[in-house]
Amino acid sequence: MRGPGTEQGVRGPGVERRVSVLAYGAGIGFRALGERHCVGARGNVCPLGAVVPGRSTGGRCAECARLDRAHSVAADTMADDPRTYRVYLAWFGPGLVKVGITGEERGAARLREQGAVAFSWLGRGPLMAARRTEEVLRAALGVPDRIPYARKRAVRGRLPEEAERAGAVAELYARAAGLEGRGWPESLERLPLDVVDQVGVFGLDGAEAPGRSVRELVAGGVVAGRLVAAAGPDLHLAVDGGSVVVLDTRLITGWELAPVSGAGPLGVPVAEIGGGGVQGGLF
Repeated sequence: MRGPGTEQGVRGPGVERRVSVLAYGAGIGFRALGERHCVGARGNVCPLGAVVPGRSTGGRCAECARLDRAHSVAADTMADDPRTYRVYLAWFGPGLVKVGITGEERGAARLREQGAVAFSWLGRGPLMAARRTEEVLRAALGVPDRIPYARKRAVRGRLPEEAERAGAVAELYARAAGLEGRGWPESLERLPLDVVDQVGVFGLDGAEAPGRSVRELVAGGVVAGRLVAAAGPDLHLAVDGGSVVVLDTRLITGWELAPVSGAGPLGVPVAEIGGGGVQGGLF
C-alpha cells in the first residue's frame, strides 16, 4: 500500500529534482554525500550556495528562509488572496490539539503534512475571516499555533482507541462552535462536525511504536530500513536489529544521496524519542 506523503523528492546542488513513490513494506536505503546545501526559496537556487546545518529541518540559509516565509499565508502578506480557506481542528495525540487554516482546494493535504491523527473542519470563508477565527479560537481555547514534531512523535506510539480519538475532536469542536458570535467573523461559514481519522492512512494501526529518531544526516552516513508507517514528514523505518526508527524527511533536503541496497546498521546520529539523550556516532 502506498503511504501518505511518501512521494519524496531529493535535490542536491546542481542536480535535477528526482521523485520516488514509496509504499509500506518497501525498502529504503541511501548514503548522504558531500555537504548539505541550502535548497533556495520559492523555486529559486540559493544565490550563496550556502552550507546549512545537518539538524536544520528547514534546509535553508537565513536569507532564503526569510524570503520563503515572506510569501507564505502564515506571514499575513496576502490579504487580497481571493481563494476560499478552511479552518480546521487537529488532534495529534492526548493533550496535543491545534487550530489552523488551509486553502480549500488543498483538501486534507495540510493535515496529512502535519501528521494530524484526527481532525474536523470547522468553517470556510475568505482568508482574513479564516485567519481572524483562527486567532480568536487559539486565544479562547488556549491552544498553540504550532506543535513540535518531537512532541507528536512522543505520543504517536501510544494512541487511544478510535472512539476516544473521535471524542477528543468532537469535544474541541463543541468548545469552538460555542464561541460563534464572540469575535467569529460573519463571513466565515461554519461547517458541521465530521471527524476524519488518519491512523489507517498513516499505517499506524498495529504498527510498532518507534523508540528513536534520526537526529541529522552526516557525510557518508547511511540510512536503510523498511517503511512501516508515515505521518507528516516522518517515515517510520524498521531497521537492522528489528527496532523502528523515525526519519524526518525534512532533514534530507539539500543533501546529494546515493542509493544503498540491503539492510544494515544505521550510520547517522539518533536520539531517543521523548528524551533528551543522543546516541553518538554509529550503531
